[in-house]
Amino acid sequence: MCPNRPEGAETDPSPVVRAREKALALALRQAVAGVGGRGAFVHRWDPGTRRLDLVASEGVAAEAARRWGVLREEQDVPPSCALRRGVLVRTAGDRLATGAAGTVAVPLVGAGGPIGALTVLLSGTDGPDDVELSFLHAVAAWTAQHLERTGGSPPQGQSVTEHERTARAAELTSALAEAVTVQDVVRAVAEHVLAPFGAEGLIVSVFENGRFTRVGEVGYPVEYLKRFDGPLKAGLPVTDVLRSRSPVFLESPAQIYQRYPAITDRILMGTSPKMAWAFLPLVASGRVVGVSILSYSRPHSFSEADRTLLTTFSALVGQALERARLYDLEHARAQELQSALLPRTLPRPPAAVAAARYLPAGRGEQVGGDWFDVIPLSGDRVALVVGDVMGHGIAEAATMGRLRTAVRTLADLDMTPDELLGHLNDLVSDLGEDFYATCLYAVYDPVGRTCCYSLAGHPPPVFVHPDGTVHSPVLSPDPPLGAATPPFAVHELPLPDGSLVVLCTDGLIESGAQDAEQGLTRLLRVLSKAAVGPARFTGSDEEADVRGLEELCETVVSELLPDREHTTDDAALLIAHTRAMPADDVASFGLPDDPRAAGQARELARDQLSRWGLDELTTTTELLVSELVGNAIRYAKGPMRLRLLRSRSLTCEVYDGSLSTPRIRHATYTDEGGRGLQLVAALSRRWGARYLSDAKCIWTEQDIPDGLGNRLAAAAEVPVS
Repeated sequence: MCPNRPEGAETDPSPVVRAREKALALALRQAVAGVGGRGAFVHRWDPGTRRLDLVASEGVAAEAARRWGVLREEQDVPPSCALRRGVLVRTAGDRLATGAAGTVAVPLVGAGGPIGALTVLLSGTDGPDDVELSFLHAVAAWTAQHLERTGGSPPQGQSVTEHERTARAAELTSALAEAVTVQDVVRAVAEHVLAPFGAEGLIVSVFENGRFTRVGEVGYPVEYLKRFDGPLKAGLPVTDVLRSRSPVFLESPAQIYQRYPAITDRILMGTSPKMAWAFLPLVASGRVVGVSILSYSRPHSFSEADRTLLTTFSALVGQALERARLYDLEHARAQELQSALLPRTLPRPPAAVAAARYLPAGRGEQVGGDWFDVIPLSGDRVALVVGDVMGHGIAEAATMGRLRTAVRTLADLDMTPDELLGHLNDLVSDLGEDFYATCLYAVYDPVGRTCCYSLAGHPPPVFVHPDGTVHSPVLSPDPPLGAATPPFAVHELPLPDGSLVVLCTDGLIESGAQDAEQGLTRLLRVLSKAAVGPARFTGSDEEADVRGLEELCETVVSELLPDREHTTDDAALLIAHTRAMPADDVASFGLPDDPRAAGQARELARDQLSRWGLDELTTTTELLVSELVGNAIRYAKGPMRLRLLRSRSLTCEVYDGSLSTPRIRHATYTDEGGRGLQLVAALSRRWGARYLSDAKCIWTEQDIPDGLGNRLAAAAEVPVS
């Protein structure tokens, strides 16, 4: 068998067949040598069967050639892709077991359209450069001429090209109707216009602010196109198209030089990979929004049918492009708004480090109202929040920002979870009947080692204990915010030191393929496998803990949303590793309900700070404790209690049995009192009050100087992915 003739090819030794075999063998050898390949194929397209039949090969074993013998037009292999798209296709890897490091396929285009494909198997991973690709295009053009002259074109009398174009017109209309983004429009044009018209290059540009901006291209080296970036100039085809709103067809370089003399100085046409062009105006709403350029690797004549059909196509593309640009603009603004409203970093309070993920929907509006937050509270407590505004779009993203701001403001007032959701429910109700949101607000107390939370229409939290036990409390959530009637239920449970708290929105666990309960079961299963035992999160190395949480977030997202591009809802995930406060860092003392309590409190504070090695803070702390206890004796009622917490800062807490609210007074020169809280505010980094069921706590925080403060470090932050 002839080495260049595949098994099953013609054996007729006619002069025509011999001439074709000789020409194809020469073309294959030139293609292999030109790009440093290890083998090559030529396939001829049969429009009747819509197959690519192998007609010649070079440097490929017979067994490997048989696997490439017959390819379907729709098959996902380089020759078929090159035929469909009408452009060079380059892939890495060995798609059909030939031992190649990669593949380059070039469409073979005849006078009536595509007639086959030339494919080169690459021996290295670097791939051909621009010069080698230009040579390969030239070899492909020469191969197409010989293949067409010797039996590669459709038989005369058959309107295969016209039928193909009619079918592609319907396909283009359908694809443009489904196109959402500008890139969708460019892909639709590349797939449904290039091949029917035998074109090999495409540039789609939009006109705005006095200049053209490329939004997509096919079949051009990027470095070549960069030469033409810049403001709009006179004497160019695109300028003519913009002014006249009519297409311009240029069938050769000589024609473009003749009609546009300025282009000789403007463009180095000698290096252009194209030899003929169709400049098509993209018109929408009565104005030119851009220009689409089809180009050919050799001179090309445009028939009247070609010109009419391309002009019709350009009108369809213009409308689709304008619609897609509006979508992209709105989507970009919504993403910017949402990105600005979500936390860029997560704080690292002493009681918990956390990692989070926000994943926009892969389809549809893509911008929703999911959010998450980590909020440090007084007494080293930490609030963990996730929420979801129902709906998608800019309005929902803006509402999410308002709710997140409200949560942080209410949390700063040290409200309980149920009270906070009650105020948030009022806010959502005031937005209108069409606004609803779900929310889960949890507070972890490192001293009591408890987690207290309330939820409004939201998936329940998941807890992972240090021994690997994973569970999610079974409970009936209150209705969503905007539809609920307070009070909200409060749930509290003990949480061992080193536990994980996992919060998510319904987009992570609920989809068209599974309900929320099934998704929650999958989440529990993934967590039980990925976060087993205390070894992964020891708490001794904060950076290692953060890396472990980031890895766990990625594992959960990959398992629950493996096909992110096709999701229809956004999702948020927050995982926190809790750390209890050591008993040695907590000191609590009961105080009598009489004036002697202030002196006892000063003495207790002085002794405790001495044991902790914080003598530098003694004077200030005695003043703070004395003022807080004095206020409680004067304005409140017993029983009273003093609690000191040593962490990254020193916290002094005074508890009493009154629910009255302390406030700073502006005392005059003649007033004997009213300056106590002013002194407290001046001496402490921050201070405040929080309320219990039957008492209140007035607290202050002071910075710990030098030694211990450097060892514990200031609160760092975790970047959010």
